[in-house]
Amino acid sequence: MTAIPEPTRAIQLGFVINDMSTEQENYTTIRLARTAVNRGHRVALVGLGGFIYDANDTVRAHAHVPAASHYESDAELLAELQGEQASTERISIEELDVLMLRSDPADEVEERPWAPTSGLLFAHLAALRGVIVLNDPTHLAHASNKTYFQHFPEEVRPATCITMDRDEIKSFINAQGGHGVIKPLQGSGGQGVFVVNPESASNLNQMIDAVIRDGYAIVQEYLPRAADGDLRLLTLNGRPLMVDGTCACIRRYNESGDARSNISAGGKYELVTPDADALRLAGIVAPKLMRDGMYLAGLDIVGDKMMEINVDTPGGLNMIEDLSGLPFSAHIIADLERKVRLRDHYKRSLTNTELAMM
Repeated sequence: MTAIPEPTRAIQLGFVINDMSTEQENYTTIRLARTAVNRGHRVALVGLGGFIYDANDTVRAHAHVPAASHYESDAELLAELQGEQASTERISIEELDVLMLRSDPADEVEERPWAPTSGLLFAHLAALRGVIVLNDPTHLAHASNKTYFQHFPEEVRPATCITMDRDEIKSFINAQGGHGVIKPLQGSGGQGVFVVNPESASNLNQMIDAVIRDGYAIVQEYLPRAADGDLRLLTLNGRPLMVDGTCACIRRYNESGDARSNISAGGKYELVTPDADALRLAGIVAPKLMRDGMYLAGLDIVGDKMMEINVDTPGGLNMIEDLSGLPFSAHIIADLERKVRLRDHYKRSLTNTELAMM
């Protein structure tokens, strides 16, 4: 196994999350935070409501800071951070080396619609002060819903219609032979996703109403190979994340008859090697991911089409790491250490987007 280089110095690494109370031990963020602590770095986790712009023009935050220097499991770290004795520290965001944006805007739509935008505004301020912010906040602001996917080449995308008009949705479904997938434009985790076929046509009105009551619907052609599940392929610096020749890739599937293969919707998963179609799609989307500073992304692939690109909170890292036994999270943290060295070598003259993809 290729050795992960030891850090040359400790760095200060922040993670922006929705809220500490909603974090779970199987989240990629918690795995990355634990790995960073175990590599000797100082870690802080900041909720979307924890930022402060104080009177002396300094960006600060109330953050959860792990107290120990080593944790045996993700559960141990999370138990401390969510425990009765957990407390927050008032930290300077400007003193961080790296700030990773790991909050899910879909979780804030109903209760805190202000939160994602506010988090990005503070992330912009941090980047202006020399903190490496990932994914790049300027372009992440444009990727807050599934319309971002429509900016990628048509070759990678299934036929798609985005609308709130019931008749437009019905016309699209009809043009697809009565088949299609309807889901909210703003959302994640398989919530509010309906698979339409000729047999379910009598329920189409109810499906449409359930989606558009919260905003725009995105309607896509149904890909028959979705019955076998989908691939979640993680990319780093625009390319498939790989350690010792193994890609960070899982097949997600559902044996219950539910059309959704998302893990959060009850799907199962297995480690797989991406096929030629998946690698070809990853190569096609790479230039835009790089141009936009999308450092860590999750590509959701069915056959020879990409269903979605997750750039807010790409998950699955812990599952991939546990199945493979390979140190993917350590590889990512070591890569962040490398970026900090590059930033310092160039005396902070490189832009955030440049550093995001180097």
